[in-house]
Amino acid sequence: MYEKYRKEIFMKNNFIYLSYFLDQMTPTYGNKEKIKLAKKSSIECGDVANHTIMTTSVHNGTHLDMPLHFFSSGQSIEDFCCSDFIFNQVLFIEIDSSDLIINDNLIQKMSEVENKIKFEAIIVKTGLCYKRDQEVYWKKNFGFHPNIADYIRQFFPNVGLFGFDSISVSSFSNRELGRVAHKSFLNPKKPILLLEDMKLNNLSEKTNIKKLIVAPLRIKNSDGLPCTVIAEVE
Repeated sequence: MYEKYRKEIFMKNNFIYLSYFLDQMTPTYGNKEKIKLAKKSSIECGDVANHTIMTTSVHNGTHLDMPLHFFSSGQSIEDFCCSDFIFNQVLFIEIDSSDLIINDNLIQKMSEVENKIKFEAIIVKTGLCYKRDQEVYWKKNFGFHPNIADYIRQFFPNVGLFGFDSISVSSFSNRELGRVAHKSFLNPKKPILLLEDMKLNNLSEKTNIKKLIVAPLRIKNSDGLPCTVIAEVE
């Protein structure tokens, strides 16, 4: 009954989550710094209330990388307002890559897009989201070449967000290039925020994203921000 009600609500509103639950099974970059959940108190053990302590990196699960991640004077959440996290013009691209470092194949797809100036966010689906429960997700993840950030700034001047279904913009197989990619996207002079580890299973190129809402935890002076991400689709 409840499941039927949920489906009816979805059909009416067309809102979906593009972020994952956080739990102790959440994959992490390099399989390090895993999430830990510990019960400080439990009703089942006779305590008055349940109380859970969570220990995690701010770069676990669906999250934003902020410029402060790679620049000591880079921006964090305090430097952005609510409207910076609501996107009404979203370019969604699906890509099938044989290379772990995505570069020219994505640039070619972006070059074919008309009216580039209207877009505020770019979301890329690699298909890796279907393997999130496998070792390959963190060990052989797709990364994005620094050239992509340069291309976006030149031809998509209003884009402030680049999201994708890989665990990081940095492939674990080429971390050195990944550091350069982080710096290229997050350059404080004109940052393109990175939205990593997105849940894109239910999207295809036939999907029209009418609105994208990114709701980060408001952690001051933080280089990363776990997020809830919601899309209105049709």
